Amino acid sequence: MMKGNKGEWTEIYTFLKLLGEGKLYSADEDLEKIEDIYYPILKIFREADNRNYELNDVVKIINSDSKEVIKEISISNFLEQSEILLEKIKKASGSSFGFPEIERYMKSIDCNTLKSKSGNKRDITIKIHDKFTNSNPKLGFSIKSKLGGNSTLFNASKRTNFLYKLKGCSFSEKEIKEINSIKYKKDKIKRIEQNCEIIYYDMCDERFKSNLQVIDSRLPEIMANMVFKYYKTSGLTRINDLTAELKNENPCGYVSEDHNFYEYKIKNFLIDAALGMTSASIWDGEFDATGGYIVVKEDGEILCYHLYNYNKFKSYLYNNTRLEASSTNKYDYADIFKKEDEFFIKFNLQVRFTD
Repeated sequence: MMKGNKGEWTEIYTFLKLLGEGKLYSADEDLEKIEDIYYPILKIFREADNRNYELNDVVKIINSDSKEVIKEISISNFLEQSEILLEKIKKASGSSFGFPEIERYMKSIDCNTLKSKSGNKRDITIKIHDKFTNSNPKLGFSIKSKLGGNSTLFNASKRTNFLYKLKGCSFSEKEIKEINSIKYKKDKIKRIEQNCEIIYYDMCDERFKSNLQVIDSRLPEIMANMVFKYYKTSGLTRINDLTAELKNENPCGYVSEDHNFYEYKIKNFLIDAALGMTSASIWDGEFDATGGYIVVKEDGEILCYHLYNYNKFKSYLYNNTRLEASSTNKYDYADIFKKEDEFFIKFNLQVRFTD
């Protein structure tokens, strides 16, 4: 049986729904439909299944190698199945589950895989008609679901740890053990700062550091200050609020008060994270999700942020994301450690969408 979480099943829902509706609507910065901006869908590609699904009066299922039409299916059939799947996703519980009825239907349309290739930001590949350029581009979109819990925009790992030096203090082994046993990170930071200053020292992974520097040379320092501010301050989690704090404190010492240095750089990080940049792979600035973002709302409505709506997309990400603390045991951070005669602590970066 095929099993997946709500996000993975949402990819199948999106595939079926778009074939049934035949168009992809754009969203504004508040994730509301823009009625007069949409893209007619010409074809959806399922590379893992070696099938193309071409929309006309019916949906033609085509072998992507031989170009042979294998079968033709009514468009309304896809819409009906998407509505059935939507209700099942909404009612499902647990971390992984299957829907035998949906699986049987998927196999009947030669759709035998649940998820796109691991590691891609691109979850679905669509050929659309672009009325602005009168062209028919083949574009990759990342899919984010609001049907389950809030999705992550940028995943945590040991690579996303930032290293901070404890300046001006010396702790005994007993004191380190005592401080490290403090449960809440904000209390731990408060205890440390009674004796010393916590300052950004370096990033723990050179590849991720270089990826951030590709976006902006000062971005490692900016993100480190944001991460530390999040762990230190109660109730301050949203990216836009944290960025406002950075602007006020100006840790990079920018001279002009009229330029939104921090907001601009943070937005660029969010865009790159959304469309291709990870901590693990070398970032060359080439988007994997070449079309943009598809968001599936709580009621099942599907909207997109096409890269033509770049500014709306940036605003949406900036106003609808937050930092989140990941597992300290899994990612090895938030404990003091000693290296030679100096003391350090690490804090971790993870970005998740807000409610």
